[in-house]
Amino acid sequence: MLHFSYYNSPLGILEIVADERDILAINFVKNIKKSKDNTLTKQCVIELKEYFNGQRRVFEVPVKLSGTIWQQKVLLNLSKIPYASIISYGDLAAMTGNAKAARAVGGAVNQNKIPIIIPCHRVLGGSGQLVGYAGGLAKKATLLSLEQSFD
Repeated sequence: MLHFSYYNSPLGILEIVADERDILAINFVKNIKKSKDNTLTKQCVIELKEYFNGQRRVFEVPVKLSGTIWQQKVLLNLSKIPYASIISYGDLAAMTGNAKAARAVGGAVNQNKIPIIIPCHRVLGGSGQLVGYAGGLAKKATLLSLEQSFD
């Protein structure tokens, strides 16, 4: 059974999706629907509020990585990027074991279903430019600015 909670964040409405054990997705949505929350989605909302208030740098809610084994490896390495830090897709490719796989890493990052908690916003293009973010580049810039302001 899937559970849903909604949080009206500084980026807009976030839909938190979970099963009984893990957070499965955080989606940018336009409308709040009827919640079918559980303890896990409620805890995720609390942790997101703390993050946006500068009180949380590391999330504790359990997440379930999706995709192929290689994509999961990319997402796991992505989750290790420290708060308020930025790296390039090439750096992330090197962390994943293949420095020449920046384009493939970008594709894996694009499949991240749990933004903010798995911080894909901390990855920039090779020359430091903002590129690619499911919620849009303005949201990516806002997240980076938020983290810099609390660092």
